[in-house]
Amino acid sequence: MDKNKMIAEVDLRENAVLMVRDGELVKVDTPGVGFGKQVITWQNNRPAHVEISYTKK
Repeated sequence: MDKNKMIAEVDLRENAVLMVRDGELVKVDTPGVGFGKQVITWQNNRPAHVEISYTKK
């Protein structure tokens, strides 16, 4: 990541959810096991927090 140019390189072979917050690239954690979801809550036009949950069948 080049902070001066605000450019980041991302590996497109990896399944992931990425978000940009305050100029930083942040990888969102994956749900533990089973079926899951990630909810990103926004406040004042920027991501405020992430909620991660999962369900086992």
